[in-house]
Parts: sequence; C-alpha cells; structure tokens
Amino acid sequence: MKINRWMAAVLVTLAGACTLAAQQQQRPPAQAETTQGTQQHQAPPEEKTSVTHHSAKIGGQEIAYTATAGTYNIKDDDGNVKTTFFYVAYTKDGVSDVAQRPISFSYNGGPGSASLFVHMGFGPKRIVLAPDGGGHPAPYGVTDNEDSFLDATDIVFIDAISTGYSRPAPGQDAKQFHGLIEDATYYADFIYQYLTRNERWDSPKYLIGESYGTTRSAELSGILQRRHEIYLNGIVLVSAVLQFPTLDYNPGNDLPAMLFLPTYTVTAWYHHLLAPDLQKLTIEQVAQQARDFADGEYAQALMKGDRLTSAEKQKTAQDLSRFTGLSTKYLEETNLRIRDDRWFKELERDKRRTVGRLDSRFEGMDADAAGEHPENDPSWATYEGAWVAAFQDYARRDLKWDTEAYYHVSGNVYPWDEAGFPQVAETLRAAMTQQTYLKVLVVCGYYDVATAFHAIEYTADHMGLEPEIRKNLSFSYYESGHMVYIDEKAHAKLHKDVDNFINSSYKH
Repeated sequence: MKINRWMAAVLVTLAGACTLAAQQQQRPPAQAETTQGTQQHQAPPEEKTSVTHHSAKIGGQEIAYTATAGTYNIKDDDGNVKTTFFYVAYTKDGVSDVAQRPISFSYNGGPGSASLFVHMGFGPKRIVLAPDGGGHPAPYGVTDNEDSFLDATDIVFIDAISTGYSRPAPGQDAKQFHGLIEDATYYADFIYQYLTRNERWDSPKYLIGESYGTTRSAELSGILQRRHEIYLNGIVLVSAVLQFPTLDYNPGNDLPAMLFLPTYTVTAWYHHLLAPDLQKLTIEQVAQQARDFADGEYAQALMKGDRLTSAEKQKTAQDLSRFTGLSTKYLEETNLRIRDDRWFKELERDKRRTVGRLDSRFEGMDADAAGEHPENDPSWATYEGAWVAAFQDYARRDLKWDTEAYYHVSGNVYPWDEAGFPQVAETLRAAMTQQTYLKVLVVCGYYDVATAFHAIEYTADHMGLEPEIRKNLSFSYYESGHMVYIDEKAHAKLHKDVDNFINSSYKH
C-alpha cells in the first residue's frame, strides 16, 4: 500500500510511534544491513545470548525468573541466514513442567517500532513515571512491575526486522521483510524456532501486540496455522486496528468521523468542556451516549451527504457541538466532519493548548494558537525520552546485553505494502472459526485518538462471526490512552484482565 494518510497515522502510533519525520531523522542503517554487493560474502552473524537471573514482586508475590536476551538467525530452505531477530524472554523459575506453562509473544506496532514500549509495560520491570504516565527529567530508573503478566505467562518480547537490534543478514535486501505478509511470515518462523529450541510446543500459546502489532497478530493467527500448524489459545489486541478504512480520513469515507466521535466526547468530558448534564455522568455513561449519537443521528446525517438539508445540517451541528465542546459554527464549516489532525488543535484553542493523539489527556503548546495542525503530539513527547533512556540503561545494566549496535526505536521499514488495505479482520475471523477455542481480548483506552475504541468495536461487529464464536471475543476499557499501561490505575486493571483472560483460556 502507498504511504498515504492512513499509513502515516499508523506509523506515528506507539505502540508504535514512528512518524515520517522520525524515519527521516533516524541514524542511517549500517551498510551491511541493507545492501548487496561486497557485503554478500560476509560470514552470517553469530547468535548471541545473555542469561541473567532476577526476582520481582508481581501480583503480591515474589517471583524468581530468568531473563534471556539473545538473537536468533532465521534461515531459508537452503540453510542461508536471511535475518537476525533480537528478543528478550522472561521465564518463571521453579516450574516443574514448562510444557504446561503458558508462553506469550509480544511486540509493538508502527509497523516500524521496536518492542521496548510493551517490554517495559508488560515485563517484570517498568519505568518510574507519574501516576498518569507523565514523564520527568533524568534520571529515570526502573522498578518492579507489580502488574506484569509474568505471574500468568512467560513472555518473549521481539523486535521486528530493521527495528531495535533485529537486522537483515549481510547481503539481504531489507525490502523483502517489510510488508504485512512478509513481516508475519518471519515472525511465525521465529516463534516456530523458539518453541522448538525451548521445548514449548505443548505450552498454551498467546500473542500480545499493540497498535499495528494487533494487525500483525491478526495476520499471524492465520500464518502460524497454515505455515507451521501452530494453534493459539488466545490473542490480546492492545489499542487495535484491523480495518484501516476506520482510520482513513479521506474524502468520501465517513467512517472515521462517526467512529472517532465517542473518543472526542470522552476527551471533552475529561477536560470539562461538555454541558453540565453530560459532565456529571461517568465516563462509561458519556461514552455510551456518544456511541448512540454517533451510530444514530450522526451516521444518518453523514450518509445523506450533500442531500442533507440546511435545517438538518444545523440540527446535527448543534447536537454534535453538545458531544464535542466545539462551536456550532466551526462544525458547520467542517461539513460536520471533524478530522483528527484539526481536532487536536481546535478543542482547546481558546486556552492556547493542543491535546495529544496517543493520549488526549495530555496538553501541549505550539508557537501560536492560529495554526491548522499541532506541531507535535504532546503525549508522545511527554514520555518518549524517559522510555528510551530507561530501556537502554536497563538492557545493558540488568540484562547484560553488551553491544555497540544502534537500537532503532523507529526503524526504516519502507516500503511497506502496496496491496491496498490489508484484510486482517477476515484472517482473524477465519482463524477463530477454525480454531473454535481461540479467544481474543481487545484492550481499549478511552483517550486513545490513534486507534479509537469505537473503531475497533465497529470492526468486531462486522467480522461476520457466528454467535458461538463471537462469545470468544471480549473487550476491556481503561481511562488511559494508546499506551494503556502508562497509567497507574489502568495498568493494575490491565494486569487483572489479562491474567484472567489467560488463566481462563487453557486447561490447568
């Protein structure tokens, strides 16, 4: 697919956060990583491993565990090394039969993001942040992650090829790894190799992806089954996107206008911009009222398009103003269609503030208040530096990963797909229908304006799942943003929800 606006939207998603600017400004990849010619005769990279032993207080109990940071070479059928994956595996000590212990594979999105964000969100150590997830000046530091999933499952964090420390082998063209199917195929081969080397084939198996990592998980559900006969117990979709037209603010596509509206509403509620009768509601109540309006009157108005009468347009604008805190005049000027990139700037323009995309609770300041679009995402800017610095220190100090290789937080994965919108929702439907016990948990942040919660609700409602299969799909909601786990209250709830999901999806 072309790198159009919807792809740009995904590329800034953290859960992958890699904007085009970040791609252009990143350190150039080493010659051996992307070129052929003189490099092709180099010896393949040697696999490395660093094994360390730790303990952490998780879920109210002290858990001893082994951390294995390492690289796996993935070969083709002729035995030639194609690429090297970097991973960190956390396995609980003292397990009498590891074959019965759940194993989860986790990654970020982007699609060019390394896995450091979920690593320090779901793993046994987390970064010290403010209670709402806000950052602070260095030093940062890490502490026990009392809400890690390690009490319920072993976890393997994987950097996508050309991100983190994962690299194409010398002489290999990086483009062959950069596409939805190609990416998922090599991930599937890594998972096959990990299960084989560590004798985990009989373990209950899970995927935990964030943002575009949820797109990867959906595609992986099919590729793992077809390519390696690997059947999954469960998939956790954190801040999910499975149908990209739900995010694609292009002329003629009114889905995002309708599906982002409830997120606009809860954000206005958070910033105390709604009418008193809405403001006094709980977030769940105001979100539901916004859903009802979006799917009802608002959707009908959008469907009429240019057939909408002046009176109908004025009535809808007034009601839309009630659910957004924006002026009726402004909404009429936008033809009732609120683009997210304008909304970030418009919502608190009178306060000379912008709101965040990854987490709309956070506010930012631009050079002036008259611009059409914000200069940056204040939520991303708030904690990016803390996350990167803390992970870099943790990897060397605690995991003893000694390398001079550059860690690509946002890797160069261009070009990505050119096949149009990926139909991964159908891939997931097929996997769930064939693997009738496969369960899926969708994790939604109310203040996530990158992958809006009503958009993935819409996707789930249009997957065509039979009722007996649909019962295997569940949702959980959090008063947080795209990176649900940065918020102190949210990550405690997330821990409980994911642990319960895992423990209920296999036979003990």
